[in-house]
Order: sequence, then structure tokens, then C-alpha cells
Amino acid sequence: MDDGIAYEELYKAHYPRVTRLCRLLLRDSFEAEEVEQEVFLKMFRQYQTQSRPEDWGPWLTRVTVNACHDRRRSAWWKWWRSSNGAYREMEHQSRDRTPEQELLGREELARIWRSFGELSPRQQEVFALRHVEGWSTEEVAKVLGLSSGSVKRHLFRAVCQLRKTLRGRS
Repeated sequence: MDDGIAYEELYKAHYPRVTRLCRLLLRDSFEAEEVEQEVFLKMFRQYQTQSRPEDWGPWLTRVTVNACHDRRRSAWWKWWRSSNGAYREMEHQSRDRTPEQELLGREELARIWRSFGELSPRQQEVFALRHVEGWSTEEVAKVLGLSSGSVKRHLFRAVCQLRKTLRGRS
């Protein structure tokens, strides 16, 4: 059936980006995986309707960000985050690096994640969409329902905070 093939192509095209956003915004691979499934279930349901989005990218981004908001607001999430240890991104060892380089790389990655985690949720979203996804300020504003000025302000504060904490100043 053509719809199944087209949906599969749509899924494959957007899966890496949705996964990356979920992991950035939730900072937990298990939670991100659950939210990804919710997002793609919503995409499938929307795909089956007559009112499909013209451009799935912004639609999926909006759905992903909102799903991450919902997950962070849930009582279970608050309990789990307060009782869980430090966040650890999946550790992949490189074949080209020495053990010392690998350790230093992991320490630096942990510092970056800690700094990113200190940003407000809105700053994380704006930073991720603008600098990781490469979206324009206007695109970020439209998807998040903010003004361009507000996006710029959140982005400026996020970058300043990241620079400050990564330089070792608090």
C-alpha cells in the first residue's frame, strides 16, 4: 500500500532528528525513547487523517517539544529526576583514541551536559533548535510560539550561561 511506504519514508527521514531532540531535552535515553514512541504514534495517527501537515518537520518538532514538556511536568518525572544519579549520555568508545583521551573526552562531555542541564527548559529548547538543528530564529519562534525577540533573548542567555559555566566560573 502506498500510504505504508510513504509513512515509512517519513518515519525514516525524521527519526534521527526526533531522537536527538528528545535526548537533548530530556537528557535520559529511556525517557527519550518513550517520548519518541509517543511522537511517532501521534504522527501515524495524523498521517491517517485527511488534515496532514504540509511540512512534517515543524509539526513533528512542535509535537516533540510539547511531549518533552509534558514528560518533564509529570509527577513521576520530578520524582525520578530528584532520586536519580548524574545523567550519563551513552558512552561509545572510539577506536582512534587512547584511554587517556577517552577519559578526558568523557569528562568534557559530562561538563557540557551538566552545563546544558543548568539552563532553563525554554533555553534548552531554543538552543537545541537553533544550534543543534540549525533552524533560523524565525523558525524557532514559530514552532515554539514565541516572538523572534524572545527567542534571541533566550538564546543569548543560554549561550552566556554555557560559556560562563564551561569556563569554570559560577
